[in-house]
Parts: sequence; C-alpha cells; structure tokens
Amino acid sequence: MTAPQSTPAVGGDTPPARPVRFTDPARNAAYWARIDRIVAEAPPLSQEQVATLRTIFSTVTTAKRQEAA
Repeated sequence: MTAPQSTPAVGGDTPPARPVRFTDPARNAAYWARIDRIVAEAPPLSQEQVATLRTIFSTVTTAKRQEAA
C-alpha cells in the first residue's frame, strides 16, 4: 500500500487538524482510529479514479471562485 498523503493547509506547514467528532476524547480517538484502519485497508485508486475526482473537485472550486468574483 502506498504511504498516506497529508496535504498541508494552504499557506501552512502541517495538515489541518481533524474535526472533533465526539466531545469525549477517548471516543473521538477511537472513531478516528477506525477511520484510519478503514483507509489503510482500502485499495489504492486507479489513475482514472484520481483523474475523475480531480475533475469533480476542480469544477466545484472553479464555480465557487466564479461566484465570488
């Protein structure tokens, strides 16, 4: 499996913090540990899947920029 990709926030050196899903820290940690396990077991995306996702999200980003202008 490939190494996980962590992209820093725009203008930052570290990835953004994970959102707090539950107020109980132990439950929140267990939730994110479960998410990490699920992601680690998933097969890598094909190049076609990556291209599709990039197209989808770049279209959304472009539309939002045009609305803001």
